Amino acid sequence: MRVAIVSTSDARGGAAVAAHRLADALCREGVEATMVVARADSGATASPGGNGAAVVVAGTPWQRRWAFLWERLRIFVANGLRRRGLWDVDIANAGVDITQTEAFRRADIVHLHWVNQGFLSLGGLRRIVGSGKPVVWTMHDMWPCTAICHHAGECGAYERRCHTCPQLLRPGADDLAARVFGRKQDIYSMAKLHFVAVSEWMACRARRSALTAGHDICVIPNALPMELFHPTDRLAARRRFGIAATDRVVAFGAARIDQPLKGFGTLVDALRIMAQRLGNDARLHLLLFGSVKDRRVLDNLPCSVTWVGMVGDVATLCDVYSAADVLASASDYETFGQTIVEAMACGCVAVSFDRGGQTDIISHCRDGYLARQGDTNDLANGLWWALQSPPAPQVLRQSVASRFSGEAVAQSHIELYKRLLA
Repeated sequence: MRVAIVSTSDARGGAAVAAHRLADALCREGVEATMVVARADSGATASPGGNGAAVVVAGTPWQRRWAFLWERLRIFVANGLRRRGLWDVDIANAGVDITQTEAFRRADIVHLHWVNQGFLSLGGLRRIVGSGKPVVWTMHDMWPCTAICHHAGECGAYERRCHTCPQLLRPGADDLAARVFGRKQDIYSMAKLHFVAVSEWMACRARRSALTAGHDICVIPNALPMELFHPTDRLAARRRFGIAATDRVVAFGAARIDQPLKGFGTLVDALRIMAQRLGNDARLHLLLFGSVKDRRVLDNLPCSVTWVGMVGDVATLCDVYSAADVLASASDYETFGQTIVEAMACGCVAVSFDRGGQTDIISHCRDGYLARQGDTNDLANGLWWALQSPPAPQVLRQSVASRFSGEAVAQSHIELYKRLLA
């Protein structure tokens, strides 16, 4: 069985990492999986050997750059030359034709992941669907089931037909969102697409969408290579980051820490409450990983902080999770919650809000804490619970191993592929 795993990147961003982990897990189970990408951010452009997936870059550098810039320009103009919200939407007006690649031609199954920012255009998607090959699409955010946005927030227009989009400067009955929605609807009607939601929360929204309702929708979580994520020595990990052995350490990470959706400001408010509760009994320390656009967000924090920047290797991530007493997630929502699973595999308990894919991972007050959505005080309660009576590391690791191991997730996908090819 040959599968083309299609993703804008093979390494940059949570969705790309998840796609690459799935490709590698499929290879270990005997599937010939090849990643077709716009950017080989891992540096691999061929099979790395062993059981790893090959990586193929589609299109020429000029094609990829033009598609990226043309889409951003169209959005920029539609928003009245404002930069605000420039990255919150994608219109897929330009892209690369992956059907011309050898990997696509040889594939039995085409498996789309996150394909935005000038990689796949709607025209390209039409060619993929029109090829007659079974198409699976993993929804790492809501873009496949909305017109242009990656997260609909409280907007329910996608359940009927997107228009009068709050993401646009001039919303209306026939705005950009309405036109993109119509084009998507035409493409989706060409063949029966098979959508994979990474959580029940995502599946629920997809089933309500006027675009994806009626198509095959199943839930398969992201895979975690358990052999790579494991606890390391806590004291050694803390020495590596210059953190005192007696500190109470809260870890927080994201591709971009200060992206509003990630809720860093809410976490800071919860840490203020925690610092007051701890008083002079212990020192609270914040361990951050990921990029920061505006470093001023790191000013005036209620505790000491260590920021390690973007982490590109698993060994460092394991040390981050092992150095921490608790991983905090304050996002408005997560379609899955990859850092939560990684932390639990390393024996670190997680605290999160009770909205999104996190609810598929954490059993409240058993292997983590689910705070009431948007309730800063309850988020602080969760941090306090995690510091005072955390579950045993082996309990946390077993909790995720049984559900999210590469083998288990790959087998679920293989069963889906076989059903589509039967």
